[in-house]
Formats: sequence, structure tokens, C-alpha cells
Amino acid sequence: MTEEVQNQEAAAPAAAPQEAAAAPAAPDLNISDLVALKSIVEVASQRGAFKAAELEAVGKTFNKLNTFLESVAKKEA
Repeated sequence: MTEEVQNQEAAAPAAAPQEAAAAPAAPDLNISDLVALKSIVEVASQRGAFKAAELEAVGKTFNKLNTFLESVAKKEA
């Protein structure tokens, strides 16, 4: 039984690099994605997709997103 444990321990390091290589790349999120999200929130709000109790959180998040996008636009200009 001790040999089995030693064999498993010896095999474990060899498996680690394969797992790392199989890991997917980090998702790509850019400014154009955030602009699209802003538009989505605007359309959803116009269509009444949010309940009254949710509007404060949606509005605060929208304002933060809008402020961020405006600051990015100023830096690029």
C-alpha cells in the first residue's frame, strides 16, 4: 500500500502542467462591452424590465458606469 501512495505522489506533479495548459484564457472585457451594457440597461429601463424596488440599485450602477465611461472618453480625447 505504501508503494501505491508513492506512485500516486510521483504521478501528481506530472498531471499539474497538463491541467494548467488546459485552463481557458481569461475573459476579455473592454470599453465597447461596457458601452453595450450601458445601452442594454437603457433599453431595459425604457421597456419596464425593472421593478420599482430595483430602480435605485439599477440607477446607481448605471450612473457609476456612465461616469466611468465619460472619464475614459476624456482620457482618450
